[in-house]
Amino acid sequence: MWNHEPSGYDCPFCRLQRGEHNDRNQPADVVAVTDLAYARISPKWWPNNPGAALVIPRAHVENLYDVPSEIGHAVWDLTVTVARAMRETYDCDGISTRQHNEPHGNRDVWHLHVHVFPRYADDRLYARQADSVYVDAAVREPFAERLAETLGLPRTFDA
Repeated sequence: MWNHEPSGYDCPFCRLQRGEHNDRNQPADVVAVTDLAYARISPKWWPNNPGAALVIPRAHVENLYDVPSEIGHAVWDLTVTVARAMRETYDCDGISTRQHNEPHGNRDVWHLHVHVFPRYADDRLYARQADSVYVDAAVREPFAERLAETLGLPRTFDA
């Protein structure tokens, strides 16, 4: 009912799971894989919040309205796990999460995902959304390595 995914949509999150990569979707970005969800370092960063992560259901689910309970629980459980690991690993001052639905909900990928942001005093995360930029895979990799080491979970989709 509240779906906006274009016909024939080529989902970047599903492509990553299939082993199809580009600069914004690298295997090294993945920090944890469970049966129903996975987490990866986001390719899009805000100026004062480097190393943000995305937690994504493995099944293609467009939005919060359509997510089956079992998958929703798996995504939220992994979100909590990633948030705890991020807090420990990044030595940040806190964590924020957010999730968007529909075009007017600030949605830009038609596959459910939860943002996990490291927060720092006076980082102005919500005031600087227009300043977000895509960063190179080489910049993302050290954050992924540190977070994955703390998580200690599989990092491949065939595990």
